[in-house]
Amino acid sequence: MKIRAMIAEDERLAREELKYLLEQEEVEVLPSATNGLELLKLVEEHEPDVVFLDIHMPEMQGLQAARMLSSRKKCPLIVFSTAHEDYAVEAFDLDAVDYLLKPYDHHRLKQTLQRIRNRFRETDAHENAPVSAQASTKVSKLLVDDGERLIVLDPETILYASREERVIEIHTKTQVYTSKMTLQQMEEKLNSYSFYRTHRSFLVNMNYVLELIPWFNGTYNLVLNDGKRTQIPVSRSSAKELLQRLQR
Repeated sequence: MKIRAMIAEDERLAREELKYLLEQEEVEVLPSATNGLELLKLVEEHEPDVVFLDIHMPEMQGLQAARMLSSRKKCPLIVFSTAHEDYAVEAFDLDAVDYLLKPYDHHRLKQTLQRIRNRFRETDAHENAPVSAQASTKVSKLLVDDGERLIVLDPETILYASREERVIEIHTKTQVYTSKMTLQQMEEKLNSYSFYRTHRSFLVNMNYVLELIPWFNGTYNLVLNDGKRTQIPVSRSSAKELLQRLQR
């Protein structure tokens, strides 16, 4: 497919470099924006397939512009471009296709364009699928900001997550990761999987539940089938729904 791309970049040399590289890949480059406000107007006028969006721009930052674009009925795909790695997690939270670092690498840009084409193929397949198939669509991976690293986890490998002060700990069978996302955010990302909030501080993968042990005053301890028989508290307010889910 012919990709129609728009560049939002306030630095002329960076803008021209990216335009040149995109045209080498037979991408149609639409008029470019030099700030976030100009970008919003140009997107309304030209409706690009994808926007290559600089994070630091005058008048309106790239992240803010991306949030506003996401509210459109027809939102273009977003690829963030920046000289800094600090915003990677926030960028992916906005469902960005990719995150390109300056100076641009041609091979890396080719990978980005392949991701864009894959995303369009997935969208076409989803729109043409039966309603029942669409309802079962899942996120395939979970992006976790573990300190200075970005870790990609398979949700099926996660045993549970727990809140520890200002971070959460994500436990798999082999390792524990920390993340600044909240349990609520994690629960929303994994809502198509068998995770359940047993307690305000715990999110559990129901596929690893071994047994429930009555505790006191209507509460329980949930035992995991993880080799260590880890026990997770179940609050009284969560116990009834949990029991109903386990009986289905």
